[in-house]
Amino acid sequence: MPLHAHKEALLVLEDGRSFRGESFGAEGETFGEAVFSTGMTGYQETLTDPSYHQQVVVMTAPHVGNTGVNDEDPESRRIWVAGYVVRDPARVSSNWRAQRSLDDDLRDQSVVGISGIDTRALTRHLRERGAMRVGISTIETDPEALLKKVLASAEMSGANLSDAVSTQEAYVVPAKGEKRFTVAALDLGIKEMTPERMAERGIEVHVLPATATLEDVKSVNPDGLFYSNGPGDPAATTGQVELLKAALAEDIPYFGICFGNQLFGRALGFGTYKLKYGHRGINQPVMDLTTRKVEVTAHNHGFAVDAPIGEETTTPYGIATVSHVNLNDDCVEGLELKDAETGKLKGFSVQYHPEAAAGPHDAAYLFDRFISLMAKEV
Repeated sequence: MPLHAHKEALLVLEDGRSFRGESFGAEGETFGEAVFSTGMTGYQETLTDPSYHQQVVVMTAPHVGNTGVNDEDPESRRIWVAGYVVRDPARVSSNWRAQRSLDDDLRDQSVVGISGIDTRALTRHLRERGAMRVGISTIETDPEALLKKVLASAEMSGANLSDAVSTQEAYVVPAKGEKRFTVAALDLGIKEMTPERMAERGIEVHVLPATATLEDVKSVNPDGLFYSNGPGDPAATTGQVELLKAALAEDIPYFGICFGNQLFGRALGFGTYKLKYGHRGINQPVMDLTTRKVEVTAHNHGFAVDAPIGEETTTPYGIATVSHVNLNDDCVEGLELKDAETGKLKGFSVQYHPEAAAGPHDAAYLFDRFISLMAKEV
């Protein structure tokens, strides 16, 4: 599965910095928010993570595509990244599970990419200047002309994108073995491995569209409510916050990850803000403040919750505290809500991806914590 012949390609950031390389994947032109991922493996899961919708992903690992692509590892129905940037793509796929090359997959799904550029220099630039809009083109050769198009493209701040990546119809992931609980899972850009991790633990998961109402949630008679990861600005996502407030008022046990953490924060009255360049990759260190254990975790987020660490906050639904922090920058990585009178757990969330697709399995215990919550054991 060798690489195709490639045209020249041009990448231009919104501050005018430009790079020239070769096209990788489809030819054409694309725009989005330039972000970098620090994972050295798991590129197929990264590409198919709906949280990357409208983002151009820069891979910091220099060699990408070595193991090709298969039909077992995608995390959703399609590739979601707006564009792809790699330094040294594999000329030949070399893995017994490979069914086609990464280059072929990008071409088949019309994903425009660029290769052969100094991704280290590009990553350092994004770390210093922050995530920003970018354009990749195999059509336009003039950086100034492409820059004008970049500046006219949409920004991530203020973008409500969950409806675009969510399922349109509800569906059920049945429990494996004996059924223990029923969970209503709001699909804000859910990865397929997430309901699988719950199903493995005896949970029947009813995956609902992002537009679901409280009546839709209660119609499945859930033991708990789950909010998934997803793209966009949490401040622009108001309907799901109102749904969560209503569910918390009715004492429905809650678990949220990634975008679900940000919306949990907003439902509890905290603000959210855009990180300078975000956390993306499968090697981010996080401390669980409830156990003092440090986990290596999988991340994909550009926004965070603005909540006080080490303090209790009184909310209409109970007492909220920060439960997890990022050890690189002290960013809030998790929240807990407890009943003000009994001290019992009512809901919790984390900013990362405990389903570990791709990534370490340090955080798998969170699904067990959700079971304990629904069983009223915590």
